[in-house]
Amino acid sequence: MGVLKRFEQRLEGLVNGTFAKVFKSEVQPVEIAGALQRECDNNATIWNRERTVVPNDFIVELSAGDYDRLSPYSGQLGDELAGLVRDYAKQQRYSFMGPIKVHLEKADDLDTGLYRVRSRTLASSTSQPQAPQGGQQGGQAAPGGYGYPPVSAPPMPSAPPPGGPGARRPAPGVPAGPAPAAGPGGPRRHWIEINGTRHQISHSTLVLGRSTEADVRIDDPGVSRRHCEIRTGTPSTIQDLGSTNGIVVDGQHTTRATLRDGSRIVVGSTTIIYRQAEG
Repeated sequence: MGVLKRFEQRLEGLVNGTFAKVFKSEVQPVEIAGALQRECDNNATIWNRERTVVPNDFIVELSAGDYDRLSPYSGQLGDELAGLVRDYAKQQRYSFMGPIKVHLEKADDLDTGLYRVRSRTLASSTSQPQAPQGGQQGGQAAPGGYGYPPVSAPPMPSAPPPGGPGARRPAPGVPAGPAPAAGPGGPRRHWIEINGTRHQISHSTLVLGRSTEADVRIDDPGVSRRHCEIRTGTPSTIQDLGSTNGIVVDGQHTTRATLRDGSRIVVGSTTIIYRQAEG
């Protein structure tokens, strides 16, 4: 049984109790849970062949209305969400720098039903990766702030571990096979920016949509469940996936387009900036 499904079942057992009012909110806890999993995948940092470190401190920003509904239960909900992150990390063989915490915050710029997730690594006093079951209580924030890996992490290896019976399966967000061809400044990196939040493109394709199963979920009623797909390459492209409202790229309504650094993509009422850089 998947981690998200187990999380849903645990919450269902509380619907008639403490969490009854929570489920009246426009933002559902399972949606936040899926976003936390993607936040781990998008910010996974390889320390060595045995350790892939992910953030352990998460901020979930909510609209004023959703925050008012959820905040009275923030302690229990935060514990459940932290447990889900811990289970997911164990499944994906991720490690943490310290204990897992999930906090709720109010964001005045968000409308009801929309949320935003930020993350950071809070290092324990030992500054060593912790196993998925948790770590020491307390800690100090590693420099860099939300959305950045720990600055003390060693450089990412130029190629994945060699294959063989004892080879570890690559973690999500780390492409398998040979390392990408290097340009003058090293391998090309690709990412998108949505409302100031950066989402790394670590695979050759990235699906955007309203579904919790999309690689990047966009909370916008004008966005289809599987709206469009970005394919990285030379050049990178974007393809409409049969959405209701289509896509607009650099001012042109289209079903397929070539992307360049700084391309503006509009889906529904959401603007996405595509970025790429060498090294």
